[in-house]
Amino acid sequence: MRHLLFLFILLPYVSLCQSVNTDKPRVIVSTDIGGSDPDDFQSMVHFLVYADCFDIEGLISSPPHEGRKTHIEEALQAYAKDYPQLRQHGEFPSPEALLQLTKQGAIDSLSTAEPTELSEGAEWIIQKAKEDSAPLYVLVWGSITDVAQAVHADPSIKKNIRVYAIGSWNTRLDPNSRDYLYENHPDLWWIESNTTFRGMYMGGMEEGAYENTAFVEKHVKGHGSLGELFWEKKKDIKMGDTPSVLYLLSGDPADPTDKSWGGTYVKTAHGPHYWTDDPQPELVENDRPGAKTVNHYRKAYLDDWAKRMDWTLKKP
Repeated sequence: MRHLLFLFILLPYVSLCQSVNTDKPRVIVSTDIGGSDPDDFQSMVHFLVYADCFDIEGLISSPPHEGRKTHIEEALQAYAKDYPQLRQHGEFPSPEALLQLTKQGAIDSLSTAEPTELSEGAEWIIQKAKEDSAPLYVLVWGSITDVAQAVHADPSIKKNIRVYAIGSWNTRLDPNSRDYLYENHPDLWWIESNTTFRGMYMGGMEEGAYENTAFVEKHVKGHGSLGELFWEKKKDIKMGDTPSVLYLLSGDPADPTDKSWGGTYVKTAHGPHYWTDDPQPELVENDRPGAKTVNHYRKAYLDDWAKRMDWTLKKP
């Protein structure tokens, strides 16, 4: 426990995005935005105001349920309206460029023991993984269907991709895809966050203006078109997929056991590159193992985000 607290104290309370010496990580987001849970719109708003921090390689719609590519485009329409303000603060990608990278993924969950189809989104993952030897982080906010299709079609991409997947509900929507990867590809670089991500909205600094609804009212509502989209979809912080983004903004993304705004994970005996929630009792929040490795930094990552939401405001 003393060692863990020491790591917490050492974590820089500033995002790595602000370091000029940090290469931008290559990122694909696979999201069920527009589906059963509005928190993907929240996480997409957050991701887009940090778009200058990443080499964004793709935005993939990955239901099942009613979420579609058009819902990513809805978020990008809001981003386009705020883009003139955001670009004054960094090298933000153009809305047009992001639209070109937006793809439709699988519509249905896997009904067989292994993938039999290849969605446009899965094809895009393969293409981007093979274009560059630099690690390609695939942030899975919905079902892991498209990753399973891509790895099944071309296992060679495993050497280039790093998967950070939000499990729990998303796994229940497509258990076959998750089980296919787990049972057949133990060498896949994979963080499976089943409970740690809950620290985004459970515990930590929740007093006063940092309470889940109060923070949104003060720092998100009325802050550009992105802030209004966030407010329209959900008026309090859930953002259960956002720890996958926070993970790339702090700590050492190559080492999931390192301290990070997006959680600290433990390796299991499953494979050489597989990590999941830390079960230590002192890291449990509301019966969710590992959640305190995220909510410990709640004030830091919310303060950082609030500054960026202010960038969307037009100067008088």
